Amino acid sequence: MPSLFDPITLGAVDAPNRIIMAPLTRGRADRDAVPSDIMVEYYTQRASAGLIISEATGISREGLGWPFAPGLWTDAQVAAWKPVTDSVHAAGGRIVAQLWHMGRQGHSSVYETQPVSSSATATEGQAHTFEGKKDFEVARPLETNEIPRLLNDYELATKNALAAGFDGVQIHAANGYLIDQFLRDNANFRTDEYGGGIENRVRLLREVAERVISVAGADRVSVRLSPNGDSQGVDDSKPEALFTAAAKALSDLGIAFLELREPGPDGTFGKTDVPKLSPAIRKVFNGVLIVNSDYTTVEEAQAELDSGNADAITFGRTFIANPDLPERLRTGAPLAKDDAKTWYSQGPEGYIDYPALETANA
Repeated sequence: MPSLFDPITLGAVDAPNRIIMAPLTRGRADRDAVPSDIMVEYYTQRASAGLIISEATGISREGLGWPFAPGLWTDAQVAAWKPVTDSVHAAGGRIVAQLWHMGRQGHSSVYETQPVSSSATATEGQAHTFEGKKDFEVARPLETNEIPRLLNDYELATKNALAAGFDGVQIHAANGYLIDQFLRDNANFRTDEYGGGIENRVRLLREVAERVISVAGADRVSVRLSPNGDSQGVDDSKPEALFTAAAKALSDLGIAFLELREPGPDGTFGKTDVPKLSPAIRKVFNGVLIVNSDYTTVEEAQAELDSGNADAITFGRTFIANPDLPERLRTGAPLAKDDAKTWYSQGPEGYIDYPALETANA
């Protein structure tokens, strides 16, 4: 079995190790979703990852409801991302852009319009806004004749990601966001060709993937799913049947890799008793399979590789406080602890001020 430190080919990307940086929303762009200068240093500090998956990045104003998150629908956003990718590449790294449409998970004060979703539903709890937390709103169902416009937004964001110098893109179809809202039967009550049975509910994911592939090529496209248990209020009555069908559709399209976020019963950022579905998905997905959630040690991660359930591991919060995480894992050095109060704050604290090993030991 491969080691966590062995190279791996992820479609068109040759990664030097199997320690992948998970997408991490950090809120350091401006109000117009333009990346800030400090994002250059943040991503460059973490260039030793086998691959960096960028923070979730909006495909349109309609799709980006998180304050101070970045986008990829304007020329100014593309221009501001270019120094990030150039710097990561100069440091020997690789980076793909995660494409995001939040659906009902945002708020009209950020979207500048009513949230949209698969159906007229609302998430329980409160959304992040520029003015603080506000109650989630009931979403407007996307009309069938609006789907082509949505696909055009994914196409434009993909073109912009490549123009900004990203090595590829990841379609965010997990965590209760728009595509996940179409996938799962407790959020999708549609009666058109995008609702009802599993084949119809997978349709939007497949069409988005096909459109993105038409721009970037399958070897530069990946997808994130969160198949087991509730995720921000979306869930499914038959998750194994649904997500094996989704994975099979993506396998048939030949995407570069599929990433699964799979919290367990003791998860530290979401938890569920629903068993992990990676073993079942492994049987139907023929490409590179990557798993995520609460991996913090070499032993835990290596066990997944040894089991054959996964080819690589994405590490999330451990990359926040440990910019040189691959080296720390390789040498057994202690891991620094991240500060949750600065996850989404605007500024350098808790963002670019976590030292690398040589700095910490100086």
